[in-house]
Amino acid sequence: MRRHQFIALAGAAIAVPLTAGAQQVGPIPRIGVLLPGPAEAFPNPDPFSQRLHELGYTEGRNLLIDRVYGNWQPDGFSPLAAELVRRKVDLIMVVSTSPARAAKEATSTIPIVVSGMADPVRDGLVASLARPGGNITGNTFLGPELIGKRFGLLKEAVPGLSRVAALWQPDAYGESTMSAIVKDAEDAARALGLQLQLVPVRGPNEFEDAFAATAREHADALIQLPSPMLFREYKRIAELAAKHRLPSMYAAREFVEAGGLMAYGANLNDLFRRAAGFADKILKGAKPADLPVEGPTKFELVINLVAAKALGLTVPPILLSQADEVIE
Repeated sequence: MRRHQFIALAGAAIAVPLTAGAQQVGPIPRIGVLLPGPAEAFPNPDPFSQRLHELGYTEGRNLLIDRVYGNWQPDGFSPLAAELVRRKVDLIMVVSTSPARAAKEATSTIPIVVSGMADPVRDGLVASLARPGGNITGNTFLGPELIGKRFGLLKEAVPGLSRVAALWQPDAYGESTMSAIVKDAEDAARALGLQLQLVPVRGPNEFEDAFAATAREHADALIQLPSPMLFREYKRIAELAAKHRLPSMYAAREFVEAGGLMAYGANLNDLFRRAAGFADKILKGAKPADLPVEGPTKFELVINLVAAKALGLTVPPILLSQADEVIE
């Protein structure tokens, strides 16, 4: 399945499984699903709903689902979360850190399952990964090795690489999380003998200036640091990188499908299938406080040979052999 369905994976049916021939006893649970983008960004079926179906869930038969859409407007997440609370939902499902923060501010009692958080401890969403301690649990897309691994793969792909521009959104997550992400990038560049140029962007209107800055500093390549805003602009970023002839490493495959060179990151299908498991356990009586937050366990490398050819690069065979998918 193509993963321009990224955050789409949370907009799926959640239900309470019934054995064959059983009757629904008591009120049907109501789930509130807060999705950060518009409705059209979330196709169905997807790995999340498919996993729920495997667990025996059927929307409309043993569950009611209220979906609300943030249209990529962070200022709108809080009103949407508050609306779901007013509707007295039994569980809230959200994707990513910012909607999770809005949901946490809206309720301290309704269970919240979050898929694709950054660092939930640093961002104040949970007390610890092992024992979340409140009404939030779920999984993260960040792993301690990811940023360093991306730098290493990019250096393998680009002969003579010496200067890398890192595109990042300073306020993408909490201050502590962003500081850790930047430190990981600086440490990785230093370990590989690379010069690092941090290029901040706080909104899409800053992209042109950001790429102009990489040109002025004579960057050899570009790396994208995690950010929901940067993700939703993947097509434009990939186009600008191609325009400036910058070999680029991204955090998600959508950039590569849009013409970018490489991406390495958590397997999103796996994350959302596992998020369905959290919902299942909670609907069966488990408490979020007792369900450890899970980190990513499956990662994928995607390489675009069409982009490589346009950049005049020959991707080493050993690197191609490591790829989970090669676009030709």
